[in-house]
Amino acid sequence: MQLEGSCHCGKVRFSLQSAEPYPFNLCYCSICRKTAGGGGFAINLGGDYETLRIKGEKNISVYRARIKDSETGKSKPSPARRSFCRHCASALWVWDPRWPELVHPFASAIDTGLPVPPERTHLMLASKASWVPAHIEPGDKRFDEYPEESLAEWHQRLGLER
Repeated sequence: MQLEGSCHCGKVRFSLQSAEPYPFNLCYCSICRKTAGGGGFAINLGGDYETLRIKGEKNISVYRARIKDSETGKSKPSPARRSFCRHCASALWVWDPRWPELVHPFASAIDTGLPVPPERTHLMLASKASWVPAHIEPGDKRFDEYPEESLAEWHQRLGLER
């Protein structure tokens, strides 16, 4: 599916191809909540990085969240790069060099109509802020941390758009 997206002020516009366009994966981690969260969570989609086309690239800034190193316990920059508009601060997408072929646009930045998911995955619930209600429907999946099922595997399991 072709996705078109933009920031709030319109200085950044982008497009990409997505084989995983269903906005099902609600992440409650503190990074997503604080950098892109509306309602205390963020929703990432899956996309093909090679197809990402950007207008207004000079208006983009990148943030690398600080994460705890599991071996040393010290804080270090995450390899993931969160792109946002330097003017209006709209969260746009996440790209991680560990999976260079993928890009994860935030559903909130997508202007194209997205399909309604038949179920949702609530992840990083152990990091959920106390004030955030998790609206978990029957059939939704719940995880204190990350699920083993990837975005692509979720779409494949449910026979959804490829």
